[in-house]
Amino acid sequence: MTTVERLRAAGCVFAEEEAALLEEAATSPEHLEELVTQRVGGLPLEHVVGWALFCGHRIVVTPGVFVPRHRTELLVDLATDLKPAVIVDLCCGSGAVGAVLQHRLPDATVYAADIDPAAVECARRNLTTVFEGDLFDALPQHLRGHIDVVVANVPYVPTEDIRFMPPEARDHEARVALDGGEDGLDVLRRVAAQAATWLRPGGTLLSETSERQAPAALAAFTAAGLTTTLVTSDDTNAVVGTR
Repeated sequence: MTTVERLRAAGCVFAEEEAALLEEAATSPEHLEELVTQRVGGLPLEHVVGWALFCGHRIVVTPGVFVPRHRTELLVDLATDLKPAVIVDLCCGSGAVGAVLQHRLPDATVYAADIDPAAVECARRNLTTVFEGDLFDALPQHLRGHIDVVVANVPYVPTEDIRFMPPEARDHEARVALDGGEDGLDVLRRVAAQAATWLRPGGTLLSETSERQAPAALAAFTAAGLTTTLVTSDDTNAVVGTR
C-alpha cells in the first residue's frame, strides 16, 4: 500500500495532504516509515511532524502538548487590533498565540505562562519569555497592573465531555489543557477573578468559550468587574472583558 492508501485506511480524511507533509518531514525512507506508522497508530499529525500551522506560522508542537486550533485565531486577531504594548499568553500551551502576536507586533513585549512543564518547554522553542506556574501566579510581580492584553485560551471542556472528544485530543494531549471542570468554566472563572489586578486601566482580557457556555462566561467576566462583550465567529466565541 502507498502512504496515501495507508493513511486513508486509518481514517485520515486529508490523506493526500498528510502524506505530503510526512514525506517533507522524513529524512530517509526508514524515517518516513516510522512517521507513517505513528500517524496510522493515531498520533496527531502535528505531534508526528513536530509543528502546527497557526495564523500562517509553523509553531513547534511536541508530544503531549495541546495542538493549537484554528478557531483560536479569532483571539489573536482581536488582540492584534488592540495594538497592545504588553501582552500575556496565559495557559499558553505551545505558545502559539504569543508567538504570532510577537510576529505581528514586533515592538510589543510578550510573556507566556503555563502550569504544564512539557508545555512550558515546548513554548520556549516558540517564544523567548515563558514562565511555569498556575495562571497569574507564574508571572513576575512587576507586571501587576501593567498588562495591556491577556489572552487566556483556558481549558473549557466539561470533565464528563472529555470522553466524547476525538481520540487524537483525548489520548494525546495533556488533560490539564482540556479539562475545565464540571461545567468547563472553572479555570475561566479563576482567570476572570484575578484579571483586574493584573490589567492596566483599560486593559483587556480575551478568552475562548463555546456557544453553550457563553452566557455563564460573560457573567463570570462581569462579576469580576470587567466591562464585557461577546464576539462570535463561525466556530467559536470570544469573551472580551475590559478593566
